[in-house]
Amino acid sequence: NVHYNNGFGDEEDYMIQEDEWDRDMLLDPAWEKQQRKTFTAWCNSHLRKAGTQIENIEDDFRNGLKLMLLLEVISGERLPKPDRGKMRFHKIANVNKALDFITSKGVKLVSIGAEEIVDGNIKMTLGMIWTIILRFAIQDISVEETSAKEGLLLWCQRKTAPYRNVNVQNFHVSWKDGLAFCALIHKHRPDLINYHNLKDDPMGNLNLAFEIAEKHLDIPKMLDAEDIINTPKPDERAIMTYVSCFYHAFAGAEQAETAANRICKVLGVNQENEKLMEEYERLASELLEWIRRTTPWLENRTAEKTMVEMQRKLEDFRDYRCMHKPPKVQEKCQLEISFNTLQTKLRISNRPAFMPSEGKMVSDIASAWQGLEGAEKGYEEWLLTEIRRLERLDHLAEKFRQKASTHETWANGKELILSQKDYETATLTEVRALLRKHESFESDLAAHQDRVEQIAAIAQELNELDYYDVAAVNQRCQRICDLWDQLGTLTQKRREALERTEKLLETIDQLFLEFAKRSAPFNNWMEGAMEDLQDMFIVHTIDEVQSLISSHEQFKATLPEADGERQAILGIHMEVQKISQSYGIKANLINPYSTITTEELLAKWDRVKKLVPQREGSLQEELARQHASERLRRQFAVQANLIGPWIQTRMEEIGHCSLEVGGTLEDQMTQLKQFEHVIVTYKPNIDKLEGDHQLIQESLVFDNKHTNYTMEHIRVGWELLLTTIARTINEIETQILTRDAKGISQEQMHEFRSSFNHFDRKKHGAMDTDDFRACLISMGYDLVGGEVEFARIMMLVDPSATGMVSFQSFIDFMTRETTDTDTADQVVASFRILAANKPYILVEELRRELPPDQAEYCILRMAPYSGPGGPAEALDYTAFSTALYGESDL
Repeated sequence: NVHYNNGFGDEEDYMIQEDEWDRDMLLDPAWEKQQRKTFTAWCNSHLRKAGTQIENIEDDFRNGLKLMLLLEVISGERLPKPDRGKMRFHKIANVNKALDFITSKGVKLVSIGAEEIVDGNIKMTLGMIWTIILRFAIQDISVEETSAKEGLLLWCQRKTAPYRNVNVQNFHVSWKDGLAFCALIHKHRPDLINYHNLKDDPMGNLNLAFEIAEKHLDIPKMLDAEDIINTPKPDERAIMTYVSCFYHAFAGAEQAETAANRICKVLGVNQENEKLMEEYERLASELLEWIRRTTPWLENRTAEKTMVEMQRKLEDFRDYRCMHKPPKVQEKCQLEISFNTLQTKLRISNRPAFMPSEGKMVSDIASAWQGLEGAEKGYEEWLLTEIRRLERLDHLAEKFRQKASTHETWANGKELILSQKDYETATLTEVRALLRKHESFESDLAAHQDRVEQIAAIAQELNELDYYDVAAVNQRCQRICDLWDQLGTLTQKRREALERTEKLLETIDQLFLEFAKRSAPFNNWMEGAMEDLQDMFIVHTIDEVQSLISSHEQFKATLPEADGERQAILGIHMEVQKISQSYGIKANLINPYSTITTEELLAKWDRVKKLVPQREGSLQEELARQHASERLRRQFAVQANLIGPWIQTRMEEIGHCSLEVGGTLEDQMTQLKQFEHVIVTYKPNIDKLEGDHQLIQESLVFDNKHTNYTMEHIRVGWELLLTTIARTINEIETQILTRDAKGISQEQMHEFRSSFNHFDRKKHGAMDTDDFRACLISMGYDLVGGEVEFARIMMLVDPSATGMVSFQSFIDFMTRETTDTDTADQVVASFRILAANKPYILVEELRRELPPDQAEYCILRMAPYSGPGGPAEALDYTAFSTALYGESDL
């Protein structure tokens, strides 16, 4: 047995495995075939590096030369010089040298001797090669604290875990479908194989993996796909040997990748440190440059002349403190932090400490910052001192400007107002108002004397304090004082002119007052007169016109006295014009006590004189019109008093005839036709009355004391007479048709009429609900169903629900109750006879049995038959019959 305990556990376990292997080899020659092919390919993968190979594994290692060469290639060490002889002992010596080398590597060989190898014992030869594979190809594999076989298995599991349908649990059946080999290749070289397109094809998958490994990964084909598929349990050692080649092929790439990552990490740390150094240098330079620019600005103590400019300096300083400095404080702090962080990183990564450029040390920056803050403190104190000084000076100057502006605003336009001569064109009231206003201005002028003195005092103080804009202050103060003197002179002159004008206008005012007292009543009298003369009178009788003519004559008698008052009022106006012209008054003199002008008075007086004869002519025309209207009233009244009673008499005759019971219906019809002829021949009298009525309307005559009849009364009566005679004739005709159709005797008709007349208590030609109920009971009709039965009867006699029952409805009901009538069922039965007892009828049957017009009537209105068994042209006579009697929709 081969005993090798490096990587497979203890010695006893391995010996048990070897015993099982021996038995399997004896029982299944397929394993020997797989190992022979795999181990041969594995050996050749190394021997070809030395320019040789083997063909037959049990024969080519018998002389020990290629065995020693194989060990030198895979170990990289030199073995003792081989014997070149061809004798058996030379071969045994060479094999022993190889076995000794294997033993020197910590492998214990049990029951493997040089003689078995030299003799070509295939079992011992394969065991020796497996021992070499274990030692030099599998022992050094280590994955997550596992090594050798377990390490190789764990490596395969880690690499194939993400792939579908791959579950590597061993080195035999887990590899039969070829997906595990393809997954290993795709994991490390996805460019060589498209794993997601693989199908359930073990043979194809295995051959694809073997071909790609041989062509692109330099891994010789050590396995046969057919052997793996056809063997229930492929040889574990063969597959381990082949898989170990994948591990070593890909492990080299992973080591190179690890080395590259280590270099990148080192270079990355170095680049990051250099970047931090450059960033420190940049931030330090920028911060020191900002301090260099800012410090002289803070050290400048040149004061500005105005408060605004000094406040602008203060605002700039506040912006510096609030906006510009805080980021720089942060930069300074960040610079110190970056410097310390950089030094720590350099120390941790075994790099030399960072030394900034000259003048950019943290201590240099701190020193410059301290100088900046010193200048800043002194600058702020100086700013506040200067602002307090200018604030006091500006306060005094602002006080001067406010008082000066207030005074100038008050004085603006005053000189122009005082120079005006508006009093020359003003009325007395306006002059008095101007005088009061001027007195108020004089009081205001005196009150402003104190302000002018204050302005002068402030200007004097600003001169003493050497205010920067004192020239403008002095100029403004002088302008104010000059204007003040001018206002005083103009005020005195204006008062004298106003008082003189006031006395002159008072005289004119008295004349205006007298004019107003006398012109107002006279104007009212003329307006009243014009209103009366133009009043639109409406009269209906001759007496009313005579009264208006009498009043007009009385008015004409008052005109001479009115003309005298008119002349006196005009004299007052002439006196005012004379005074105005004599004293040169330019004002547009308007009477404040009156809105009446002399022009208006003259115009109204002329209007009154023209209206007097016009009014007289209108009254005479109206008198003539009233005489003509009276003639028309009498003419209409004569005819209306005849026609009205005639219409009433004819109405009574028709009503009496319709209620008469004694004669026959034909007699009543004859009498009514005679009445109708009389009425028609009387129509010209109505037309003549319409003509007279039209003349009355055109003359606008609306009342007539000679008659109680109006044209509307005559029209309504005449239309009612025509309607009544037509309706009554129609009722008699209907009664005759009903009588003949129902077979009612004349005595029954008389009985129905008598009963109806008796219960028509209100004599309206119709019975109400209570009268109809009483009539039914009196005629022996048994209302068995009570109110329900009576409601059914009312639906028959009063379908419109008017609450009234006419005589015709009463006769229809009584004849329905006393005679037989056709029903829908009877009509259906008749159609069934024509249709030979079929539930439908054909078009040719209708045309054969009925007259042409009635047959076509039925064909157009009968619906197609929809029941079973009927032909296409069949018609539904049942639905048609029920629709005729209102029992369904036609």
